[in-house]
Amino acid sequence: MESLEAKLGYSFRDRSLLENALTHSSYANENHAAMGSNERLEFLGDSVLGMVTADYLFRAHPDLPEGDLTRTRAALVCEESLAEVADRLELGDYLKLGRGEAAGGGRERPSIRADAVEAVLAAVYLDGGLEECAKIIRRFILDKEREKGASRDYKTALQELVQRRSGQVLAYQLIGESGPDHAKRFAVEVTLNGESIGRGEGHSKKEAEQMAAKAAMERLG
Repeated sequence: MESLEAKLGYSFRDRSLLENALTHSSYANENHAAMGSNERLEFLGDSVLGMVTADYLFRAHPDLPEGDLTRTRAALVCEESLAEVADRLELGDYLKLGRGEAAGGGRERPSIRADAVEAVLAAVYLDGGLEECAKIIRRFILDKEREKGASRDYKTALQELVQRRSGQVLAYQLIGESGPDHAKRFAVEVTLNGESIGRGEGHSKKEAEQMAAKAAMERLG
């Protein structure tokens, strides 16, 4: 636990909160854990994360309209984003999973890792208060590079680019899937008037489409 605290940059007064945050329901059910699973903490962490992110974006971008603020917040706190945070913290190594879940690749499952991040944030919030939790959110989620990437919608930008000429038809097609169910990767091709202009891969179809659009934007200039 000390190594995880070092990665977080926070030391718990009540370490049982952190242990609870790392306890998946499969482990709690299998071992009749007195503290239960991390699901309640996940619920709280989701709300704290959303509020801190909304407050940050509201103050940092006084001229940004509500729709853009909403889209940016959604991208920053989505499962994919939180799973990346879990990877940086190597959170999978600390999770308590039931035998079946562990054997089935639960430590690599994005949803489990993302939920654990929210639970850990809630644990910090309960142990040290909002500001300590906000420090971690700012360090791992609200950094400038991530915000810049989150606010960039390549599909919309590509659509705007090709619509400068009339009669242009963009289409996205799923061309492949690979990997086990808990860690699938999708491949998407984007075409312009039936001609391929870009391909992309991602952990979701949406991410793959964005990567394909990005490749197309780079090609079209």
